[in-house]
Amino acid sequence: MKRLDNFRNIGIMAHVDAGKTTVTERMLYYTGLTHKLGSVDEGNTVMDSDPQEEKRGITISSAAITTYWQLDNNKYQVNIIDTPGHIDFTAEVERSLRVLDGAIAVFCAKSGVQPQSETVWQQANRYNVPRIIMINKMDRQGADFRRVVNEIRDMLHANAVPVQIPIGAEDDFSGVIDLIAMKAYVWSGDDGKSYSVTDIPAHLQEEAMQARVVLLEELSLYDEVIFNSYTNDPASVAAEDIYRALRQTTLQMQVIPVLAGAAYRNKGVQPLLDAVVRYLPAPVDMPQIHAVDVETEEATMLTASEESPFAALAFKIISDDYAGKLTMVRVYSGVLRTGDSVWNSRTGKHVRISRLMRIMSDKYETADAITAGDIGAVVGLKDVRTGDTLSDPDQPVLLEKISFPEPMIGYAIEAKVAKDVSKLSEALSKLVEEDPTLSVSVDPASGQTILKGMGELHLEVVLEKLTSNYHVEISKGQPQIAYKEVFTQAIEHKEVYSKQNGGSGSFAEIVFELSPREDGQAGLEFVNEVTGGAIPREFIPAVKKGFEEAMKTGALAGYPVQSMKVRLLDGSMHVKDSHAQDFEHAAILGFRHAALKAAPRLLEPFMSVEVTLPEEHTGAITGDLNRRRGVIKGMEMKASAQYIRAEAPLSDLFGYVNTLRALSSGRAAASVTFQEYQLVPNNIAGRVLATI
Repeated sequence: MKRLDNFRNIGIMAHVDAGKTTVTERMLYYTGLTHKLGSVDEGNTVMDSDPQEEKRGITISSAAITTYWQLDNNKYQVNIIDTPGHIDFTAEVERSLRVLDGAIAVFCAKSGVQPQSETVWQQANRYNVPRIIMINKMDRQGADFRRVVNEIRDMLHANAVPVQIPIGAEDDFSGVIDLIAMKAYVWSGDDGKSYSVTDIPAHLQEEAMQARVVLLEELSLYDEVIFNSYTNDPASVAAEDIYRALRQTTLQMQVIPVLAGAAYRNKGVQPLLDAVVRYLPAPVDMPQIHAVDVETEEATMLTASEESPFAALAFKIISDDYAGKLTMVRVYSGVLRTGDSVWNSRTGKHVRISRLMRIMSDKYETADAITAGDIGAVVGLKDVRTGDTLSDPDQPVLLEKISFPEPMIGYAIEAKVAKDVSKLSEALSKLVEEDPTLSVSVDPASGQTILKGMGELHLEVVLEKLTSNYHVEISKGQPQIAYKEVFTQAIEHKEVYSKQNGGSGSFAEIVFELSPREDGQAGLEFVNEVTGGAIPREFIPAVKKGFEEAMKTGALAGYPVQSMKVRLLDGSMHVKDSHAQDFEHAAILGFRHAALKAAPRLLEPFMSVEVTLPEEHTGAITGDLNRRRGVIKGMEMKASAQYIRAEAPLSDLFGYVNTLRALSSGRAAASVTFQEYQLVPNNIAGRVLATI
């Protein structure tokens, strides 16, 4: 039986082009899983096996793989998930971080903290994922280890503490100084397998001593043993005590260890693997898992143990040409075995486990069981979706679900050939099942199929999949923005719903105030102010449900309502003719009648735009942003590049990346991330509404 404390479930996360996939490839090479160094540029990596990933040189779908690393005579199983860096595929990061115990945050030594760096960092914070940092690409021109550490501290508000410092930078980068062992690690040879452990070069002795003092001072704030040793004699602090203190402070996210390297040049990866098993958590290190008992609806706690009742979370669906439908699961407690019957807490049905697999990127190995703390895949599960809990039928539980952002942009699509219509429907059904940030709907006015996703690149990838994987040629219309609506005035309204059908009738009366929310939050704020039992308590949830349903279709143009407040003031009922459904209908009708009087306005998604460019192109690029209704928020020089931070509406950013390349002769790059919804100016709102 495998020991739970020898498992490591980790993710690699970063901004696009920080080197995540290269770091992962080197980890697989040095652990002996692969015998050839994969290259993103050459399109031969293990983790980016999808043809589109090879073509574009980016990670599109998170890939999982299992490898092993030996340290101090202990063998550790390391389950690695390499996540995408592009914002359009942020759902892959979201679901990966939900099921992982720890993460490696990779930063470029030249570019430092970038927009998507901040996004994935906040996602990791949301799920309380302990992490370590690798400052990669120390061999690049403009690499600056200390600047990036300071950026992480200032911009991410993280207590980033180096446990290594680099030996040289740019072309002179040759290795790292370990601040715990106080030794230099210098790499030689092309493949990086061999490195020498030597004394610290004389010219770096003082810098290394100062960096070690910073490390010990930070640890002494949290660890009494380190504090006592350090205050008595700094030179006497034992390495074992530092490792122990670093592990504890990392698990509690008080200190985040920082390492340096150049993965493409095969330097610094072996110490990173050591840091993974030394500092990142095993399943048994994590707090007890929060769950809800399905039968009692009360909170309960699960223990990461093979002896506990089985509970797992389905976090990803994969459609494979050979293996069929694969459901990736993280087992939190108990053991999942072939032949087991488990309970799906969403459907309330039993599902039988016919076959288990271990995922090795795009390859699969048969497994007899998946134990607590491990990640694997189940073949052929029907009616299981991302976020479903699978548990012991005798002790069914519900685990925390995964939250995904809403699609921002859509296209009207249709099959070019009539005979492909049914094939298109089947393909879209599979793609939506795999990707929770895709949605497919039918426009009730035009009858067109609307495919929505997170951005232009996201939808471009999906449309290419329809052609290459499912052999369906597609025609697409103009991009459509995911507008929303909001109310700007308060209105009081009385709605009476009454029907007589010869027998028992239907009756519900409600008096309510519809208004904007004052707290700025999204969704419905429902306040029940009914007194004296005018509306029986059991009917109140039906009123709320009616308003929640009505919000899906706004009164102005049929877009969803972003937020609103409803105060239920009064009402009445009929002893024989009133039912919960009648009050739900009354709320829906009341919303439709009152909404137009509450001065609805259109909202549009505004994006945060960060551009990296040569300084000589600043004027042309800021001018283009201004033409796109962009607002420049800041400009600064970082290393040898100009950085521009701006905000702009999504509707004016179509084709922006191509325009940016043209304006800068291909030398500028941009990151576009969703920021918030803002009111559409009246003149532009008029044009939008005129096209509906």
